[in-house]
Amino acid sequence: MVTTPLLLALAALVLATGAEWIHAGRVRSVAALAFGPGRKASPVGRLAPFIRVLALAMLVWGVATLLLLEPVAHRSTVKEVEAKERQHLLLVLDVSPSMRLRDAGAGGKESRMDRARAILESIIARTAHDKLHTTVVAVYNGAKPVVEETRDLEIIHNIMDNQMMHQAFESGKTKLLDGLAEAANIAKKWPAGSATLVLISDGDSVPASGMPKMPPSIGGVLVAGVGDPLKGTFIDGHHSRQDGSTLRQIATRLGGEYHDGNAKLVPTAMLQRLGTLAVDGKARLPGQRELAMALTTLGASLLAGLPLLLHFAGSTWQPGPKRAVTKKISRSPQLTASIH
Repeated sequence: MVTTPLLLALAALVLATGAEWIHAGRVRSVAALAFGPGRKASPVGRLAPFIRVLALAMLVWGVATLLLLEPVAHRSTVKEVEAKERQHLLLVLDVSPSMRLRDAGAGGKESRMDRARAILESIIARTAHDKLHTTVVAVYNGAKPVVEETRDLEIIHNIMDNQMMHQAFESGKTKLLDGLAEAANIAKKWPAGSATLVLISDGDSVPASGMPKMPPSIGGVLVAGVGDPLKGTFIDGHHSRQDGSTLRQIATRLGGEYHDGNAKLVPTAMLQRLGTLAVDGKARLPGQRELAMALTTLGASLLAGLPLLLHFAGSTWQPGPKRAVTKKISRSPQLTASIH
């Protein structure tokens, strides 16, 4: 799709160059009539063929790009999607107090919850929004569904915006398996292969047995870790850090993939491997639409304005009778005196 406008612009460039070469031969035969005895055009006249060729190439590339780019829809109303066509993102979010520790991110200054928010928003930004329904399950010393099958991104942003959700639970140890069990219970009513399970946590001890079995609707599992995986931070009588080995173990037992998201977001290739998220992988260069609009406008303006420019500045030769210079006749002092 990206190469088609370039090929069309190249074809226009070649054809226009050939046409200008033929046109230049015809102009040379009448150069004395057009440009006078010197048989030379003005600088503007000599640049005109190059301006025409480049303007035509820009116009063709711009129009072809605008025609081939798929439009981006911005709808004011949300169209209802049938249940069988829905795409689900099922998030199990660790909301334990340790997720509020500020040791995450590339600089180690973000809170783990802020990093979880960045990971989730990057995933949603690369998926097809029209059919994506997001469900969030909060897990700490138990599990509670926060929102089910929402398409309102503002709700997701509000949930991830530093809410004190751990206060809805009794204090205790984090039980990630409870969150996975609640997620499995919610997802069992969905069509097979329609959901992607994403677990974001800083890790916790997981018993050797008791891992809940995911229903057929869960087509892909991603476990993302947040928090410094090397240096622990003291909280609640122990040092807390991202327990990558535990999170990797959970991903393996669920047949999914583990990603250390403390410094890097989830790669697009990993999302595509999950197979259940419709990742927007269309090759669209940043600002391509704006560049096409600018070149289309510039090319069309040059082609439209060039004849007018050649009319006034195409030749320095001005044929025809020269305009007579009228001199102001001043009355002599003697004639003025006789009149009075």
